[in-house]
Amino acid sequence: MPKRTTSATVAGLLLLTLGGCAKSVGDGAAAPASAGQQVQATTGGESLCTPKAYGGGVPTVDLKGVTVGFAQSEKEANPFRITETRSVKDEAAKRGIKLITTNAQSDLNKEIADIQGMIAQGAKVLIISPLNSEGLDPALKAAQDAKVPIMTIDRLLTTKKACTDYIGWIGSDFVKQGARAADAMIKATGDKGDVAILLGASGVNVTVDRTKGFKDRLAAKNSGLKVVAEQTGDFTREKGRAVTEQLISANPGINAIYAENDEMALGAVAALKAAGRKPGDVKIVTIDGTRGAVQGIVDGWVAAVIESNPRFGPLAFQALEDFYAGKGVPAKTIISDKEYTAENAEAELPNAY
Repeated sequence: MPKRTTSATVAGLLLLTLGGCAKSVGDGAAAPASAGQQVQATTGGESLCTPKAYGGGVPTVDLKGVTVGFAQSEKEANPFRITETRSVKDEAAKRGIKLITTNAQSDLNKEIADIQGMIAQGAKVLIISPLNSEGLDPALKAAQDAKVPIMTIDRLLTTKKACTDYIGWIGSDFVKQGARAADAMIKATGDKGDVAILLGASGVNVTVDRTKGFKDRLAAKNSGLKVVAEQTGDFTREKGRAVTEQLISANPGINAIYAENDEMALGAVAALKAAGRKPGDVKIVTIDGTRGAVQGIVDGWVAAVIESNPRFGPLAFQALEDFYAGKGVPAKTIISDKEYTAENAEAELPNAY
């Protein structure tokens, strides 16, 4: 394995694989097979965030000499969250950094309390995976008052400002994910039929963006696909199954399902099996890249999976290293996600999480 590249702060187009092979990839290109996280581009023309600029100024610290806190937002029944937390823990251990972690169990008030509690325990910097895109104000204020900077991953704090309320954000282009899912659905269905959308949780930018990307791409391509139903499955397998049961009962002509995450997609598969449907009767396109969903492609139940890579640990800690070294961190760092299809699913299965 090649030596890991360590800088991810140059604005403009760059590519960085942490734990994999470094390779330049243009906009929209598929990432090479790798268990690592990959940066497609950093965005925005804002100044890079440094301790001096952050929220009026925060102390410069040596990460190996302080406690770092990680606030996980959701129950770790979902492979995405399990992998995300493991990635953060593994990278902290690799770098010799003391880490404390919490899990909000999908409760916004608990995440606020968790963040406040880690500050009280002496955490000098935080990595947070927000449950919602809004509503963390009490926790953010507590961090500001204590001069504890925050690095955010996955979901974006849409009403807050980088280098004021948080250092920066690392995540996927969720609009593009939705657009790529639409492209995959057009291919899978021959661009005709009725589509049901299993929406993600309310109140998060992921759901809004993945829905927008999908619908906008269908409209831009003047697609023959018709969205006939959409209902929230809350990103859970159980609700994905229940909602699918309702949708195919009320709309027996549905021949395609766009699930905004893999857990809902696997719930949809279970509902279709229970209803006596055969693999491929209903084309399912989903987003995440979990092993169960990729196996679903191999087994014929899933048409395509757009990856959303949760291995944020290396990038998050490198961003903190760059922050305290004065190199600065961009407001947004967009990662590059690959795609699983019938052509590559079996070979790529070991790279799924």
